Amino acid sequence: MTYDNDNIFAKILRDELPCHRVYEDDKTLAFLDIMPRSDGHTLVIPKQPSRNFLDLDPQEFAPLLTTTQIIARAALQAFAADGVVLQQFNEAAAGQEVFHLHFHVLPRVEGVKLRPPGTMAENDVLADHAQRLRSALEKNT
Repeated sequence: MTYDNDNIFAKILRDELPCHRVYEDDKTLAFLDIMPRSDGHTLVIPKQPSRNFLDLDPQEFAPLLTTTQIIARAALQAFAADGVVLQQFNEAAAGQEVFHLHFHVLPRVEGVKLRPPGTMAENDVLADHAQRLRSALEKNT
């Protein structure tokens, strides 16, 4: 399988599509999922073109996992979560829908079920969640 330079995350990286960015460095980008399964559902991607976990340059894993951990910690704080779920899928048979490597960071509150997949969130809700995450990140740096 080859990397598609026109996938939605590649377009986000090139600023061809908008997103609610919460964190960015020279190797990674974290932004809100527009169809969140929980409040604060964030996606963390490498800037290097990579279809999935199986083809990422091994030297790029440390920055990607570091950012994923940074976002998970901020999400716990920003959403008063009791835990956090990390999800990562490789190829369609495993549930991958966007073929650019990404981690889902889902803050979880005890007793609150995940929303069903496929429901778009209101832009003002996403903007609020992004601000809450950025505020938590600022407190921890």
